[in-house]
Amino acid sequence: MSYKTILVPVGVNHFQEDLKNAIALGQSADAHLAVTIVAMAAPPPVGGYAEIISAAWLEERQGDLAKLADQVEIVKDMLKTSGLSYDAQDLYTEFAWADEDIAKRALYADLTLVGRQAAQDQDLCKRILDGALFQSPTPVLFNPRDRVANLTPRSALIAWDSQMEAARAVQQALPMLQTASEVHVTLIDPIATESNSGEEPGADIATYLARHGVPVAVDVLSSGGRTVDETLKQHAVDVAAELIVMGAYSHSRLREIIFGGVTQAMLETAKLPIFWSH
Repeated sequence: MSYKTILVPVGVNHFQEDLKNAIALGQSADAHLAVTIVAMAAPPPVGGYAEIISAAWLEERQGDLAKLADQVEIVKDMLKTSGLSYDAQDLYTEFAWADEDIAKRALYADLTLVGRQAAQDQDLCKRILDGALFQSPTPVLFNPRDRVANLTPRSALIAWDSQMEAARAVQQALPMLQTASEVHVTLIDPIATESNSGEEPGADIATYLARHGVPVAVDVLSSGGRTVDETLKQHAVDVAAELIVMGAYSHSRLREIIFGGVTQAMLETAKLPIFWSH
């Protein structure tokens, strides 16, 4: 399997950098880029003043749609010179429905790419992740940097916890892992039990990867009082990783929202591209 269709959701206001990096990524993989330019509408007026302000609200919507149409043309102009197969579509939606609309488009992609500008738009980023990760089978490549993400990393780190989400991320990331010179399966404070990590934590997933020709090493780390995300990020620096592969939200999403978690912490602070699956 290779990533032949890459969904690229971008915000209507800021997308030039994300699109340039997506084009470079698509060229490296000879992939089709499915670019979706997203504008989220203000909710309709309600209550006693609705009739008074409805005209202004309608005028605002018309302005949004006109701007969106203009930005779509700019995106198409950028894509025309790329030499890639592509399509560019607009998406005018409300915040409450944006995730479902994005998920529908992710159904027909191998990978969803979230660039730095999209990542910095908290509302847009939340809807992309909620849609692509939780309502489609498509993994997400989250790139918080202003540089192009690499689909052929020399070194990659797998955050392994013996959970389904991590296993799915590994399987979907195989095309990248197979090109790497070294892949570090990283376990933090694992418990060696038959029902959890096995008697030798990391051995099973290492064997699986080795059968696929992945040059794998198992790194068992002690957190030493640090959080899991801090330990992962430091180890990524230590092994010069260019990519982190991990499952997203292995705890319930409600618990993650209330108490935070590794996914949320990595989302907010990671400096490297992250390949996420759920």
